[in-house]
Amino acid sequence: MIEFNHATGSLRPALEGANILITGGAGFLGSHLADLLVSRGNHVYCLDNFHTGRASNLSRLQFSNRLSVVQHDVTDELPDTLPKFAEIYNLACPASPVHYQADPVSTAMINCKGAWNVLRRAERDGARVFHASTSEIYGDPEIHPQPEHYWGNVNTVGPRSCYDEGKRFAETLFTDFGKTRGVIVRMVRIFNTYGPRMQPDDGRVVSNFVIQALLGQPLTVYGDGSQTRSFCYVDDLIRGFDLLMRSEVADSPVNLGNPGEFTMEELAHLVLEITGSRSPIVRLPLPVDDPKRRKPDISKASEHLGWRPEVSLREGLLKTIEYFDGELRRQPAAAISAAE
Repeated sequence: MIEFNHATGSLRPALEGANILITGGAGFLGSHLADLLVSRGNHVYCLDNFHTGRASNLSRLQFSNRLSVVQHDVTDELPDTLPKFAEIYNLACPASPVHYQADPVSTAMINCKGAWNVLRRAERDGARVFHASTSEIYGDPEIHPQPEHYWGNVNTVGPRSCYDEGKRFAETLFTDFGKTRGVIVRMVRIFNTYGPRMQPDDGRVVSNFVIQALLGQPLTVYGDGSQTRSFCYVDDLIRGFDLLMRSEVADSPVNLGNPGEFTMEELAHLVLEITGSRSPIVRLPLPVDDPKRRKPDISKASEHLGWRPEVSLREGLLKTIEYFDGELRRQPAAAISAAE
C-alpha cells in the first residue's frame, strides 16, 4: 500500500519480495530493521563480522526462509556471491565508546573503506542506499538543540575522533558519491537510542544503569550528572529509517531522535524508581570530550517525513528493563555485568 505524507507528498511503496542488504545486520539496530523488512516479505541478507553483533539478535528469524546471515567484514569487498540488491542499509560500525575506542584504527577504516565498499556495490546493483550516521558528528555542540545545518564542534585528535570524524567523513563520501555517480542516498543522524537487544556491556548509559540497578550495583554517573541526552526508543527509530528510505524528498541527512532532554541524574533516578533498586549512585570523572548537552532538532523529520517519536522514556525503559531482566535470568550475572 502507498502511504501519503500530507506535509510533503508521496512515499514510494514499501518493497515486497526484493533482496535487501543490511551491513551490521546482527547488531542492535540492524536486527530490528531485519524484523521489519522480513515481515514485509523481503529476502534480507544480514552481513556482519560479529565483532559487536550477535547471532541471538536474529533468533526470531532463524526459521524464516527470507533471512540469510553472511559473516563478513565490510572493510573487505562485498562478496560477488551475493545477489543483486534493490536496497542497501549501511549500519556497520561499533557505536558505543567502549567498542569503537577498543580499535580506533579499525573504526576509522569501517567509516572509510567500509563505506566505499557499500557505495560501489550500490552503484553496481542500482540500489538505493541508506547510511546510518550519528549525532556524534556534532561533537560537544555550541548550538542547542542541534539542527542538521550545524557543522559541529569536534576534536579531530581526541579519543572519540575515530568515530566522530569517521562518521563525518562517511557523510562526505556518501554525499559526493551519490551526486557524482547517480546513486540515491539517504542518511540519518541517530541520537541516543535504546531498547531490547542492546549489549549489556557496551558502556552506554541506559544499558549501564539498567544492568547496575538490576544487579544491585552502584550506578555510575560521570561528572556532576548535569550533562544531558535525548533517548529514542528503537521502534521509533526504525520507523524513521523506513520513512526516510521510502521518501522521495532527497534532503538528507536527517536527525532522528527523541527531543525529550534528560540529565544523567534524572535518568539514574528514573531507572532506580522503575526497577525498585536500592543501588547507590557513585560519581566518576567525566570522560574526555564527553558532550555536555545533546538534543535533536527534528523539524526536518517532522516536516518531510511526518515522523515524531511516540514512545515515552518511561514506557521504553519498562520494555528495556524487562528485556535485560530476562537476559540476567538466562545468564550468570558475572557474564553480563555492566562495563565499568
